[in-house]
Amino acid sequence: MNSRNAWFAAGLASSLLCGGWTNVPRELWQPEAPKPRPAGVPESAANNPIADEITPQAERAIAKGLAALARSQNADGSFGEAQMGRNVAVTALACIAMMGDGNLPGRGAYGEVVSKGLEYILKNASESGLIATPNATSPMYGHGFATLFLGEVYGMTQGGGDSDLTDRVHRALLRAVQLIEKSQNDEGGWRYNPVAFDADASVTICQIMALRSARNAGLEVSKKTIDNAVQYVRSLQNPDGGFRYQAPGGPSAWPRSAAGVASLYYAGIYEDRVIDDGIKYLFANAMPGRGEGQQIHFFYGHYYAVQAMFLAGGESWSKWWPEIRRVLLTMQDDRGYWDDQSAGRDYGTAMGLIIMQMPKRYLPIFQK
Repeated sequence: MNSRNAWFAAGLASSLLCGGWTNVPRELWQPEAPKPRPAGVPESAANNPIADEITPQAERAIAKGLAALARSQNADGSFGEAQMGRNVAVTALACIAMMGDGNLPGRGAYGEVVSKGLEYILKNASESGLIATPNATSPMYGHGFATLFLGEVYGMTQGGGDSDLTDRVHRALLRAVQLIEKSQNDEGGWRYNPVAFDADASVTICQIMALRSARNAGLEVSKKTIDNAVQYVRSLQNPDGGFRYQAPGGPSAWPRSAAGVASLYYAGIYEDRVIDDGIKYLFANAMPGRGEGQQIHFFYGHYYAVQAMFLAGGESWSKWWPEIRRVLLTMQDDRGYWDDQSAGRDYGTAMGLIIMQMPKRYLPIFQK
């Protein structure tokens, strides 16, 4: 374990020794420890880097991208442009991108950027638990990303820093997790609004990642919630190994298939035929470099695909990583931005940076 992961683990162990924060008796989610691997089954890339994962060219692109993204922050701490507006999703992703380089609230070259973004998220965290701006049209998307961000902040800063801020983050995170649990529908998934009515693959993966981050940071998460979510994700896989948007019926698409595979990893499932078939589908349908044009949902899809390959490890990671790194290097503009055609420059740059910094292994969420 490297020093930064040891630092995180020590903080997490300390929080767990202090016990949970709720007194409601229930079966709690404990992600399974990876079983001994059969011969030929690869280990996650978390502790198995490949040679030259981050090249000097990639380091320069990351530094340029971080500087560009920092310049784009609005005075109120938010990120987002005309396409998406100022919202909690883009703000959370931009701050996660900063944390991917080791910056924390008040610490690091971009610590002030993360601090301002965190304040914006906290100001939009309601007593109901929902984290969203007043004009949000699909609030559970943003809520999932914002909860993920709070979980990463809380997990990486316990035992140090501003105790009042830590308490505020904890309260907002706890309420956000409770809202996610309450709004899961009977199928096991989530949809655009915090009501237990409908579900789709895209919103569901956001909530699963948020719950995993919160669990990593020491909060209690219901095992039933995760078990039902896994059942829902499984129900979305088509015979070709890809995932459809909703059940039943519908075609496979590679961006949501990447999200589907990643969601199972984050739910604590590491060896499963559903994952194997999903990985094969991604190699057949989404391998970077096959058609250099930016496909619809390019950054969204590769944000999840690189996580899936990182957690799959072995040949999956060693083949996928150099190609997505190469493609992203060709797509960055002279100012340091990656531009998403539908969601805007701030969103594209945040996603591009999160992908490019996967090998830095700073964020707890990307560890098994």
